[in-house]
Amino acid sequence: MNNLPESSGSPLVVLGKIVSVHGVRGSVKVYSDTDPLDNVLDYPEWILRKGQQTRTIKFLDARVQGRILVVNLEGVTDRDQALGMVGFEICVVQDALPDLDVGEYYWHQLEGLQVITVQGELLGRIDHLLETGSNDVMVVRPCEGSLDQRERLLPYLPDLYVKSIDLQSGVMQVDWDPEF
Repeated sequence: MNNLPESSGSPLVVLGKIVSVHGVRGSVKVYSDTDPLDNVLDYPEWILRKGQQTRTIKFLDARVQGRILVVNLEGVTDRDQALGMVGFEICVVQDALPDLDVGEYYWHQLEGLQVITVQGELLGRIDHLLETGSNDVMVVRPCEGSLDQRERLLPYLPDLYVKSIDLQSGVMQVDWDPEF
């Protein structure tokens, strides 16, 4: 494992996390935030981050096991070494992500946006998104200047509720009744 150079430039994007060990030969279990979950394997070199500690590592091979991946990492050959990997986030530099079509967004781009109704009422900021069976859901938490102190769960449905997204100004406009 190598330390990440200080001047990497591009911000890091979290793609998953090492959540536990698997077996005695150094394999780790990885929870992936990508869709499909094995898209995290599109990046042969990962930047592992835990607190202020950041390192690069390559994965050797992996397999899907239910809703997780079982991964073998370069230089990790026993259970004790694998235990040392638990809790690390799996990141890549943002510039490594593929470009999206117009009107498509990565979740990390939406997090932190102010959510304003078409009537101009500030509902709060997008804290994070949840994946559900039918559609993704935005968790909107109150912020300074928001209409009230309620947390709201809004469906991320661009054709129905999300009217516009302006990443430059940090604002998403929604057609949503604040009383709901």
